[in-house]
Amino acid sequence: MPGRGWSSVLFWLYLHFKSYTSGGDVQKTLIIKNAVLFTGPESGKVLKNYDIFVRNGIIEDIFKSGSKKINAKKTIDANGRIVMPGFINSHMHFYSSFSTGLNRVKPSEKFIEVLENLWWRLDKKLSLKATYYSALVALINAIKNGTTTIIDHHASPFAIRGSLFEIEKAVRSCGLRASLCYEVSDRDGKKKTIEGLRENYEFIRHNRKNNDNFVKGLFGLHASFTLSDETLAIASDLGNSLDSGFHIHCAEDISDEEDCIRKYNMRIVERLNKFSILGPKTILAHCVCVNEREMDIIRINDAPVVLNPQSNANNAVGISDILKFAKNGILYGLGTDAMTNNMMEELRAALWMCHLKNKNPSAGFAEVSKLLLNNQKIALRHFDKIAEIKKGNYADIVILDYYPHTPLSSDNFYGHLIFGISQSDVTTTIVNGDVLMENRELKIGIDEKEVFEKASNIAGKIWSSF
Repeated sequence: MPGRGWSSVLFWLYLHFKSYTSGGDVQKTLIIKNAVLFTGPESGKVLKNYDIFVRNGIIEDIFKSGSKKINAKKTIDANGRIVMPGFINSHMHFYSSFSTGLNRVKPSEKFIEVLENLWWRLDKKLSLKATYYSALVALINAIKNGTTTIIDHHASPFAIRGSLFEIEKAVRSCGLRASLCYEVSDRDGKKKTIEGLRENYEFIRHNRKNNDNFVKGLFGLHASFTLSDETLAIASDLGNSLDSGFHIHCAEDISDEEDCIRKYNMRIVERLNKFSILGPKTILAHCVCVNEREMDIIRINDAPVVLNPQSNANNAVGISDILKFAKNGILYGLGTDAMTNNMMEELRAALWMCHLKNKNPSAGFAEVSKLLLNNQKIALRHFDKIAEIKKGNYADIVILDYYPHTPLSSDNFYGHLIFGISQSDVTTTIVNGDVLMENRELKIGIDEKEVFEKASNIAGKIWSSF
């Protein structure tokens, strides 16, 4: 039997790892001190001089700075800077990382030409390795911009099988949260269609077995004009059997609507509804050209619409009508369509586009500001307890290098966000209580320079074949 010596050692170890003030293990604890805290879009509170205590990835306490003494393994001093929930990107294409600077593309006058001259050439040249590195680049940039949850939409027609698993590896190595899918399409023949269907189905089933809060799966579809009735029917059966929800480009350009009317004598949302694609878990990206009847169907099915204002402007397809979505009671969120990893930049663009569409410099501030709350609502249909800084939630938190130079309160936070905070750097990014970046330095065990050099070499080889 152990003697008194062993008892003393055990008692010392107990005291060493125990906090007297709050109790508990300090092995994975974090405290953020002296924050100007925006609790999140749901509660909308600004709390000045507050601390956040995190244990094992969960927010355990929020309290006035200095009011409690709590031991933690790691302390971060916000020093009066803005602390808020991590941003959510509700529509992204990781593989688009390899288009940055590509200047070998024939000029396009129509949206379909943008697809044919750029995206459908680029995605066909992606290998599994290229898929992995393009995702890794996008994820690192997301961390640097404070985006902690991303809903991605992937395509690599000549490297379909295993592509979502490669992206999953990249996501897990960076510590972010992501929902992944493969965009099924008939544009490259029946074999590729079947491979896309299988990739979605197998990845979602694999993901269900893992059953964690980091990587999720949706059933991906490209767009109405590249999907036959037969393919939509099969995808609907598979996706609905998994209760996964779908992720599809919807009415991004008027040509998509015209194609649907010409071929099927109905509009896109009507067709998707016919095949049971709509629902609370489904992502309808863009919806630039939907009409009032389609909006009614979207609302009835509680299907979220995700706006991508910069991409729509870049492709000259139009401006989604955010005021009508709001008036019709539709859940509308914000994505970037890979134009940026900076959600604050996209939020600003959404406001400018709303002003332009309505020819009114006062139109839509409240509706645009609501995009953050709505992204939270969309994400919570797939992930648990994120996007709000409150007790019991996972600690997905960012710190921004912003000291308010005018009065800041709960009433005017979004004015500061759009016109002030958005122009400041994200200094620290935290997901699940793990510090992924601190003081602009990555903490994920990945050599950013090495990754970007490898990515550049891969992209260069792809470009050479354009």
